[in-house]
Order: sequence, then structure tokens, then C-alpha cells
Amino acid sequence: MSKNTNRKTAPKGKMVRRFGVNVFGNTKYDRLLAKKSSANNKNRRPAKQSIYGQQLLEKQKIRFAYGVSEKQLRAAYAKAKNQGGVAGHNMLILLESRLDNVVYRLGLCSTRPQARQLVRHGHFTLNDRKVDIPSALVKPGDVIAVAEKSREMKVLRENAEVASAVSKPGWLSLDGMSGKVERLPERQEIPTIADEQIVVEYYSR
Repeated sequence: MSKNTNRKTAPKGKMVRRFGVNVFGNTKYDRLLAKKSSANNKNRRPAKQSIYGQQLLEKQKIRFAYGVSEKQLRAAYAKAKNQGGVAGHNMLILLESRLDNVVYRLGLCSTRPQARQLVRHGHFTLNDRKVDIPSALVKPGDVIAVAEKSREMKVLRENAEVASAVSKPGWLSLDGMSGKVERLPERQEIPTIADEQIVVEYYSR
């Protein structure tokens, strides 16, 4: 499915209702899920879904949650499969290690789409070097910070103020507008968006 098709035929609110999970992280979509849950409680029998349909749905949840293309997700799966261990877990850890996701997890951006946009516009540094590639993978010891020239941006100042009062995942630490990757995340530290094993089955066909 092309990007243009997604924008034209799949408004984010409609996608959230279809997926049944707030893949975009924006709190305004939580209300849509609450309405859907209420509607589903009115003795409505859910439609039976094929195995392929379920696999496709779970894959799309992960794709849109992390903001990756089909090509990028397939590449993450291929890399994860060759790492040894549980391929699904490895795939999620790779996605969590993307720079845009780390900026989001640190709280320096309120959503992944916002993080992706601000990284792409050069508002963050990685180990004191300007970086504008949202898909760049971080590693333990890496330091991600708001670029010096961007520290007066209202949205980044407000995000940092909120982030300072919110607990972080155990694999990350934050000091003002600078965060550090203490280690890579473990599977149990990654919020469940979809059943990654079903996604592995989809790509293993």
C-alpha cells in the first residue's frame, strides 16, 4: 500500500478504531477506543477473521505504531531472525532502538510522529553530532539531546518540562534535554501493541 493511499483512504481515527489500539500514541484517540468498546458491549458478535487477515492486522498495527514502511519492517524482521533467540522479541527491540522512538520514549516528543518530524528537521543530536535520520539505530552508551539551537523551541521546552516529571523506561535516563541509552530494552519493558509472533508467522510464510 502506498503512502498516498494511506493518507487518502485511512484517516488516523478510523485506523485506531479498526486496530482497537492507540497506535499513534496521541491521547485524543483514546476517546475513540472508549466509544468503540462501549458499542461492542451491546451484544454485537465480532466478525470471524481469517488467519491471513489476523496476521495482516497485527503487522499493520506495528507498522503504523512505529511509523515504518513495509520495506523497513520486513528488513527489521530479516535482521531479527538472524540474531538468534526469539525473532519477534528481537524485531521489537530493533524498532524500539530507532532514534525517533527513543526520543519519544524519553518524553522529549509527545508522539512518535512528532519525534520523527523533529528528528528529520535536525533538532536532535546523537553523541554531539547532528542527525536527521529517524531510523538511525542507537546502542548502549549513546547520548541523544535536543540540539543547542533548538532548545528555545516552545514545543521542546514544554515536552522536556513534562518529561522531567514522568518516569522513564529502565533502559533510558534523562537529564534535562539530554537522554542516555543505558542498555537495550528487554521484551517485557516494551508495551504490547500487537502480537509480534503473529507478525513473525506472516513474514515466515
